Amino acid sequence: MNHFKILAFLAIFLLWSCEDYGQLKKIQHLPATLKEVSGMEKFPKSDLIWMINDSGNKNILYGLQPGNSTLKTIAITNAENKDWEDLARDTSGNLYIGDFGNNRNKREDLVIYKVKNPEGNTSGKTTATKIIFALEDQTEYPPKRKNRNFDIEAFVHLNGNLYLFTKNRSSKSNGVSKIYRLTDQPGESTAELIGEFQSCKKKSCWITGAAVSPDRKRLALLTNKSVHIISDFKDDNFTTGKTTHLEFGHNSQKESIIFKDDSTIYVADEQTGAFGRNLYEFSLN
Repeated sequence: MNHFKILAFLAIFLLWSCEDYGQLKKIQHLPATLKEVSGMEKFPKSDLIWMINDSGNKNILYGLQPGNSTLKTIAITNAENKDWEDLARDTSGNLYIGDFGNNRNKREDLVIYKVKNPEGNTSGKTTATKIIFALEDQTEYPPKRKNRNFDIEAFVHLNGNLYLFTKNRSSKSNGVSKIYRLTDQPGESTAELIGEFQSCKKKSCWITGAAVSPDRKRLALLTNKSVHIISDFKDDNFTTGKTTHLEFGHNSQKESIIFKDDSTIYVADEQTGAFGRNLYEFSLN
């Protein structure tokens, strides 16, 4: 039995070590704590990357220095992780945690937690204010399968507002990701539908993460195997901007994206079997 276990381990190891990452540069294999990493963000002039896990995991922010396996942990004491899906930041030093994962399109308790930049936190815990919201065009919980386009896994902060992008789970998906605008102020609010982004109809084209460049001029929308870069948009008219579609040459459960700088992105994927749970770098040039 032990002989077979050793052979199985060696086979998995060889497959893992020989994996082709396409155009992605693997930075590191993430700590096991981050096996379901679903969002990340970083602040200017800092190399520390903040990460979260999605549903069923702890209400904790994890700070990672790329190349290092030691994590800084900050517990959000008044928050529950029902389905944390993405992180965003504003230019005033606030971090936003999107608890809006909605696979079955039936949640009526969508919330975004707002916390101060946790980098200087030495206590290991903090509290958040809450932005409680509903989507203006959702009236059924859940809607019919053909109308299930209310799951959210991606958002950004830009020009004083939060912008949310749906993951289209409708039974006959047309590849449309809906775009909502939401206030960044705590309290109860309604997210306003302001547009749509057209992706392809396959599941591998679902929008799973979003990020804004440090100069605030480019928007990145992540899929399992590629990234859409939107530039030259005015205000929040993203659909009127120029869209460039870049393939990674690698397909995995990628749900996390941030800009390292204006021309480079970091991407992370969840662990699936013996694969994934990696941090990658990708050049946009």
